[in-house]
Amino acid sequence: MKEQQRAILLESSSRFPPPQGAKLSYGTSGFRADASILQSTVFRVGILAALRSLKTQGVTGLMITASHNEVSDNGVKIADPSGGMLTQEWEPFANSLANAPDPQHLVELVVEFVKKENIQLNGAGKAEILLARDTRPSGESLLEAAKQGISSIIGAVAIDMGVLTTPQLHWMVRATNKNTKASELDYFDQLSSSFRCLIDLIPQRNASDNMSDKLIVDGANGVGGEKLVVLKKMLNGLDIEIRNSGKEGILNDGVGADYVQKEKVVPCGFGPADVGTRCASLDGDADRLIYFTVQSNSNNKISLVDGDKILSLFALFVNEQLHILNEAKDEKISNSYRARIGVVQTAYANGASTDYLKQSGLEVVFTPTGVKYLHEKAAEFDIGIYFEANGHGTILFSEHFIGWLDGVVHELASISKGSEQHKAALRLLAVSKLINQAVGDAMSGLLLVEVILRHMGWSVHRWNELYHDLPSRQLKVKVVDRTVVTTANAETVVVKPLGIQEAINAETAKYERGRCFIRPSGTEDVIRVYAEASTEEASDKLANSVAIIVDQFLGFNSRS
Repeated sequence: MKEQQRAILLESSSRFPPPQGAKLSYGTSGFRADASILQSTVFRVGILAALRSLKTQGVTGLMITASHNEVSDNGVKIADPSGGMLTQEWEPFANSLANAPDPQHLVELVVEFVKKENIQLNGAGKAEILLARDTRPSGESLLEAAKQGISSIIGAVAIDMGVLTTPQLHWMVRATNKNTKASELDYFDQLSSSFRCLIDLIPQRNASDNMSDKLIVDGANGVGGEKLVVLKKMLNGLDIEIRNSGKEGILNDGVGADYVQKEKVVPCGFGPADVGTRCASLDGDADRLIYFTVQSNSNNKISLVDGDKILSLFALFVNEQLHILNEAKDEKISNSYRARIGVVQTAYANGASTDYLKQSGLEVVFTPTGVKYLHEKAAEFDIGIYFEANGHGTILFSEHFIGWLDGVVHELASISKGSEQHKAALRLLAVSKLINQAVGDAMSGLLLVEVILRHMGWSVHRWNELYHDLPSRQLKVKVVDRTVVTTANAETVVVKPLGIQEAINAETAKYERGRCFIRPSGTEDVIRVYAEASTEEASDKLANSVAIIVDQFLGFNSRS
C-alpha cells in the first residue's frame, strides 16, 4: 500500500472512532444496531464496498436501512455486482474491519486483506458504489459517513441514489452491471410495462368476477409506502389504496409485514370497515410482502396469507405456463429444451405447503435457514422460486432459459402468433422482467400476485384455501454450548450428539402428521425447536416434549 493511501485511511478513520463496548456482526441483514453507535461501522463498510468493487471490477451497492426494526435503529449492508448479498467469504473481514479498535489496526487489516485478495490499491483501479438509504431520520448522517469511507480509498467514487427501497438499490446494482438502464424511473417503467403486458394476456374467460377490484396496502410508514404512491400513478387497471404511507405515523410501529405476520392482527389504520377486502402489508424497507383479510367480529384478528402461500401461487402460475409451452405443436420448439423448475424452502416452511406443492407435481428442495442459502439453491434451476413464510422471496430465471425463451417468442410470433403457446411464452418473459431477480421485492411481488389472481379469476379467499396450514409451535431451550449440535439434511436431522435424533423421532411418531426438528441459534446459546402436528394441542405437546429431550441432552443439568 502506498504511503498516500495509508495516510488517507489513518486520517479519515481517526474521525470515526468505534463505539466503546459494542461488538457488531455482519449477517444476512448486514450490520444493525441503535443508529447512535453506527457512524464508525458505516464509515468502515464504505471502505469495504470500495474494496469489493475493486476486487470484482464491478459496481457495488451500499444500503442504509434496518428494515423492520424500530425507527431508532439503523443498519448497513452491501450489494454485490450480481445485485445479491455480499459474498459470505467476505463476512469475516467485514466483522474484523467493523470491530478494529483504532486506525492503526484498521489499516493493518486492510493491508493484510488486499494482499490476500490481490487487490491493487495503487489508485490505478476504479471503484464505483451506488448508495441509498430508507426514510429513517438517522439515514442522512450515516450516508455521509459511508461517503467518507468510500472516498478514503483512492479511485473510489460514491454515487448517491437518494431515498430508495432496499430492493430498488439491489435492482439498480444488477442492472448497472448488466449495462442496462438502471435509474429509479427505469425500475418503475420495467415494473409497470411488464405488469401491463401480463394484464393484457389474461384470458377473457378468467375475467375476475370472483375478486374485489380494490386492494388496500399497508406501507409500514416507510419508504415502500412512499414509492408505491409513485408507482400507483403509472399503473392502469389496479385500484390501490395506500395506508401508512409515511406521511404520518411511526415507521414499523404497529404496522408492516413483520408486525402483521408475527402478531396476526391488523396494522394501525385497518379495522372492521375492511372486512372481506384484499389487504397487503410491506415491511419497513419493502423487501417483504404478506397478504391478509380482516376477519368479521374478530377483535382485529386477520386471516394471514403468508410467504408460503405467495410461493404456491407463483409456482402454480409459472408451472402452468411451462406446461402450455411444452404442449406446443411445433416439435422443434416443444422438444428443444425442457426447463427445470424448482421450489426452494427451509424446514420452517409449513408442512402443508410442502405437501401441496409436491402434490401439484413440483420439485421441492430444502436448504438451511437463511435467504443466502435459498437464493443460491434457486439459482441452480432454469426457474427457481423461493419464499420464506415472512414474505421474503423471489423467482430466478437462468440466463440460458431466458435466451431460449426469447428465441421461442420470436419463432412462435412468426408461425403461430396469438396461440396459447405464444401467450404462455410472453407471460413467462414478462414475469422475468416484473419480478426482481436480485432480491425479494415487495412492490414487484405485489404486482405479480395481483396479476396472477386476475389471471386465475381467484379471490383472496380462494387463494387462501389452496391448503390449510398445520398448527405449529416454536420454542427456545437454553443450553450450555450450542456448538455441540451438528445438523444435516437442511437442518432437519441432528448428527451430533448421538442419540438425540432417535429420541426426537420416537416422540414425533406419536403424533398424526407430526414433524419436528431442532437447530442451534446463530447468535445465542439456545437450541430452537420447531414442531407441527394435526392439532394445536398436539403441536404444543410435541414441541414441549422435544424441548425436554434437548434439555436432557444439552441443558445445564445434562453434565451431572
